[in-house]
Amino acid sequence: MRLLLGLLGVGIIGALGWFLAHIIPAAGTFVSLEPTLVDRCRRVEIAPGTEDVTIAPELNAAFISAADRRGWYNETGTTGVNPDNGIYLMSLDGSNAVRRVSPPMDNFLPHGINLWRGANGEMRLFVVNHPPSGDEVIEIFDVDENGDLTHLESISFDAMHSPNDVVAVGPRQFYATNDRGYEEGLLSVLEAYMALPFSSLVYYDGEVGKVITKGLTYANGINQSADGSTIYVAEFLKRRISIFDRNLETGELTKTKSIHVNTGPDNIEVAADGSLWIGGHSKIFDFLAHAKDASKISPSHVVRLNPRNGLQSDVFISTNGEINGSSVGAVWDQTLIVGAVFDGHVMVCPMLDIFLTRHAIVYCITINLLLFFFALRDASPSS
Repeated sequence: MRLLLGLLGVGIIGALGWFLAHIIPAAGTFVSLEPTLVDRCRRVEIAPGTEDVTIAPELNAAFISAADRRGWYNETGTTGVNPDNGIYLMSLDGSNAVRRVSPPMDNFLPHGINLWRGANGEMRLFVVNHPPSGDEVIEIFDVDENGDLTHLESISFDAMHSPNDVVAVGPRQFYATNDRGYEEGLLSVLEAYMALPFSSLVYYDGEVGKVITKGLTYANGINQSADGSTIYVAEFLKRRISIFDRNLETGELTKTKSIHVNTGPDNIEVAADGSLWIGGHSKIFDFLAHAKDASKISPSHVVRLNPRNGLQSDVFISTNGEINGSSVGAVWDQTLIVGAVFDGHVMVCPMLDIFLTRHAIVYCITINLLLFFFALRDASPSS
């Protein structure tokens, strides 16, 4: 009996030590946040749960995935899927024009989205869908010249049981994150509260779907480099971005490194310069409180990360409820769009002065280097 009690005590102490060492740092309990950029942004109403955003420069617009995650009630008050759920298109011409572009669909709860572009200019939008009943699904839509969507097909397979986000690598090929290894029971609780590496990536090659990578800790957002040779995965409970080399022929992934980030990373968007823009939850316990009660504030945080050298900067921080629980920061040209898990709006943030400041710094450094070079030349003795 003493041995059993001793082992139990050791187990409890070990579990507590693991919790303190892994969950407390991941939760951002002691992180200090200062509002950044938020005072320059404007609020644009969309629909509940603007969880993912991706920008289509070809359309001068942004696709926004919206799903009501708090209430499963329609406008008649009966149980069901919110009729406002869908994919929306927001113009980036300054008009804030928004319209729903997804066709009417039963049981549509869109989550992560990704835009695929073919060599001939064809565009397809891949969407994670969590229908209330039935298998988890990746929906594929054709995108026309106006941004309207036509549903092409729904893809599901057993290995994809808890998809969070998707990245398309072909007209029917994609990777998706399983954010959990276990969806119920004791192991599900331990996975969440002990930050255990039970989540995975799956790959669909156009014919067959399978698990391609295991051992991730709450795999969340996923994206790829412009040439498709690199895959980026957000590990939410580790506060890191894991980077994989991708075999373009087989789809196999080889992990090369992980980079710690200053937030609990959610979705990843890739800018034209190759930098990663990551929306995240810097204070997890605040986010959990906000999930239960909309009046509770959950800070929003967007980080810019250079995946080549690991340099990162805080681009957007909201601490006063301007937008709660940010899940994405999508950028194009000089505009940042921030979406959220539960809020029904996005923040649209002009960053012109930030870009001008960066360019001015580069200009000043260049001028000073030239002046230094000419000074050295003039100071050198003539031959």
